[in-house]
Amino acid sequence: MKNRQRAFMLMTIPALILFFVFHTYPALQGIYYSFTDYKGYGEWSFVGLKNYFNVFQDERALQAYGFTFQFAVVATILVNVFSLLIAIGLNSRIKFSKTLRAVYFLPNILSILIVGYIFNFIFTMFVPEIAQVLGINALAENILGKPDVAWLGILTVSVWQAVAFNTILYLAGLVTIPEDMYEAASIDGAGVWRKFWNITFPLIAPFFTINMVLAMKNFLMIFDHIIAMTGGGPGTSTESISLLIFRGGFEGGEFAYQSANAVIYFLVIVIISVVQLRYLQRREVEL
Repeated sequence: MKNRQRAFMLMTIPALILFFVFHTYPALQGIYYSFTDYKGYGEWSFVGLKNYFNVFQDERALQAYGFTFQFAVVATILVNVFSLLIAIGLNSRIKFSKTLRAVYFLPNILSILIVGYIFNFIFTMFVPEIAQVLGINALAENILGKPDVAWLGILTVSVWQAVAFNTILYLAGLVTIPEDMYEAASIDGAGVWRKFWNITFPLIAPFFTINMVLAMKNFLMIFDHIIAMTGGGPGTSTESISLLIFRGGFEGGEFAYQSANAVIYFLVIVIISVVQLRYLQRREVEL
């Protein structure tokens, strides 16, 4: 038995080494460089907390944080609402429910970049043409080219693709609810809304917590959709924190500065996730 456990331990060593080399070490290196004036090349020197203070004085960084938070909050709410509605529909006794589950999950396995490029073409060509025919002036032009509403195009595609995974999680929670509870509620005269609020939602509350935390975390890290659809434009109207860090660090000679921004960004995501988790877990107990 001990030999078997030792063999399993040895099998994990290559994975641990690779994880450390390609994940942990670069992360620690980034934290180290965040206290310097390193540009990604050449000589450098220590500057202490200067980069961290500069982030809070950088209007472009603050704008990116504002856009990212706005996008993440709206997208998280929409994804969970749509996912829960679809999951409840698919969990009911309708024809081809298993086939529909596979169809709804398809967006999750598609490449984000490919989906983004496809929808970029749709918003540029198809939507304006259809809108002109129908007389919808608001959509007669490419919305991705308008600073005020470009984020709505990204939001639409991001929510559409994210709904797939969240729906699967909600379905996993719904199948754990005994059918007898709904039958008893029907006998007592409970309606659809009362069944949902008093039976369905309290029993799937842990799945709701997981979905809310994961969705918020993923949307705070939005990057691929923006790269494929707007590139952060028009101007910097759809520039997320991830995109700002990438461009400034690898293209703008701000490696150390954006490393500090990345550390702050990481801490913000951790704090938001922990606060979400604790608050929603307390709500689970109350429900």
